[in-house]
Amino acid sequence: MDFLACVCLLHLLFLATSRVAAQASSPARALDAMLQDHAYRAFVHPHTGIVYNATVPANLTGVALSAVRLRSGSLRRKGFSDYFDFTVPTGIVVQPYVERVVLVYHNIGNWSDHYYPLPGYTYLSPVLGLLLYDAANLSAVGLQELSFVASGSPISINFSDVRSVPAGGPAPRCVWFDLDGVPQFRDLEASNVCSTYRRGHFSIVVNSSAIPPGPVPSGNITPPIPTPTGRSKGSSKGWKIAVGVVGGVIALVLLASLVVCLARYKRDKKLELMEQNAETGETLRMAQVGRSQAPVALGTRTQPVIESEYVA
Repeated sequence: MDFLACVCLLHLLFLATSRVAAQASSPARALDAMLQDHAYRAFVHPHTGIVYNATVPANLTGVALSAVRLRSGSLRRKGFSDYFDFTVPTGIVVQPYVERVVLVYHNIGNWSDHYYPLPGYTYLSPVLGLLLYDAANLSAVGLQELSFVASGSPISINFSDVRSVPAGGPAPRCVWFDLDGVPQFRDLEASNVCSTYRRGHFSIVVNSSAIPPGPVPSGNITPPIPTPTGRSKGSSKGWKIAVGVVGGVIALVLLASLVVCLARYKRDKKLELMEQNAETGETLRMAQVGRSQAPVALGTRTQPVIESEYVA
């Protein structure tokens, strides 16, 4: 059982490490980390409940970023209405619970197709993001997103910038991207309105055959991939190499741990076998000697004879 538990634990650790490494190399995840850093920089003189508009790097012109600090209890009791395109209702449950949170708003703008490619569909509106972070340290970078669930009414997203669809085309649909970038499609709640119960990025899309391709971002055709320090894709190669080296070291540690577990398992099995042999070994025959019992050896094959018997 110990051996199986060790193997299962190592397997889970390896999967978790692979997932973290995959997310770290994703352009969308790198963008989220960088935007979290710049959103927290906007809290120069932070006040609870006040929306702060943040500044993004020049190579991401067109991206809008804002943040607001709230108490988790207040967010659950009162919600937060009219947070740009989002209307956050009451009943928001933060997981895991922290005393204060930062609600970060993204508007990816013309970079939507690059960071959230969706083959076969065309965006009718920019991708909007709503993420939640711990507000305990407003100078922190690289924070993990907190999860939240709308336990009552869903969060409403009223898209204010939506392109029209030609008459006779397919109906627009809502799309939701989770943190892994996996899209899920849903019907609109109303004209240009989507809803959600969880965090993520959202937009309105339509089948690509319905409308012509949207405009490409101005400036660089292939935009740089930002990192939490705001560096471009070219300067982030060293960071990716470092991630690969760290992943290799972790893999070696896991392999060494597995070897140790195997050696320990073989040793335990050997000791167990020796104990079983000791317990189930052949016992001596007992005989009555006087008033007590004593072990005696088995009878010998050759019986003793008196020497006189050999005399003719």
